[in-house]
Amino acid sequence: MSEAAAARTNLLGLEKPELEAFVGALGNKPFRARQLMSWLYKRAEGDFAAMTDLARDFRAQLNDVAEVRTPEIVSRHDSADGTRKWLLRADSAQAFEMLDCAFCSTAQQGFNRNLTTAEIVGQVWLANKELGFEPGGERRITNVVLMGMGEPLANFRNVVPAIRILLDDLGFDISRRRVTLSTSGLVPLMYKLAEEVNCALAVSLHAPDDALRNELVPINRKHPIAELLEACWHYIDEQNGRSVTFEYVMLDGVNDQIEHARALARMFKGRPAKLNLIPFNPFPGTSYRRSPMPVITGFRDELIQRGVLATIRRTRGDDIDAACGQLAGRVNDRTRIRLGEKLAGAMAS
Repeated sequence: MSEAAAARTNLLGLEKPELEAFVGALGNKPFRARQLMSWLYKRAEGDFAAMTDLARDFRAQLNDVAEVRTPEIVSRHDSADGTRKWLLRADSAQAFEMLDCAFCSTAQQGFNRNLTTAEIVGQVWLANKELGFEPGGERRITNVVLMGMGEPLANFRNVVPAIRILLDDLGFDISRRRVTLSTSGLVPLMYKLAEEVNCALAVSLHAPDDALRNELVPINRKHPIAELLEACWHYIDEQNGRSVTFEYVMLDGVNDQIEHARALARMFKGRPAKLNLIPFNPFPGTSYRRSPMPVITGFRDELIQRGVLATIRRTRGDDIDAACGQLAGRVNDRTRIRLGEKLAGAMAS
């Protein structure tokens, strides 16, 4: 990338107030920012020359100082069930696919760096285009979940602006109930999230007690289940939400017994909670196995009989390693950084 290109501002990373300040610094009125957002998100247009209702001199300014840059597609894989997965390049050294958990292939690769706001938003923008969005046509992206290759709350300062752009009526204008942030349980940042943005919340639980969750989700040693649940109920109260979705990967002989279901039912009795049971997706080198489907359905039925809303997630994309826990990117530096260390950095920012 040339120095001139590197100096350009990627407009996909700017919230509306930031975009207004950006165009103001170029000597333009704030309404130009609204026009730009319309072109970017309502028409999925990234070529300034095509933005015909912008003044010609303004378009020339944008060409000099701004860009609309998405991550580069390295490869694309299509599943027999219709799932599509892209391998995207963030920079010359790093690639990623569109939790620090023992049963998750994604977590085994270590940490290299956080995505920027523009890289997060750029994935949605790119997918929308790749799926055939046409201006004035039906929206192609209807739901967004922030999870995948990491812990969203450990990248708080980039994730929250991205969520705001997804929700903004001048941005993607997606309902707050259709934008979900999934966390393994960074409790202090869950409280901070409740002050910043209103989206759906999902929590990677995977165990009904601290002893087992300490093994499966190591962040539990820092923020145990009782502390995690208090943060969940606080978030719902602050954001007037309907419920928290608790993700629960079904591991054969580990967390899938009827007594586990009963313990969960006691935990969530009278609470705004939904259990999403996820059949485990195997990966090379793992010692875990997927619970048999009769065990999973029996587990669900036990929860429902005890008054807890529970569903079984349909496994999609496992033939292209795109199912839950199977995403893995390509990084040059596979330094392992534990979630607690990242949390300290996130809070400091």
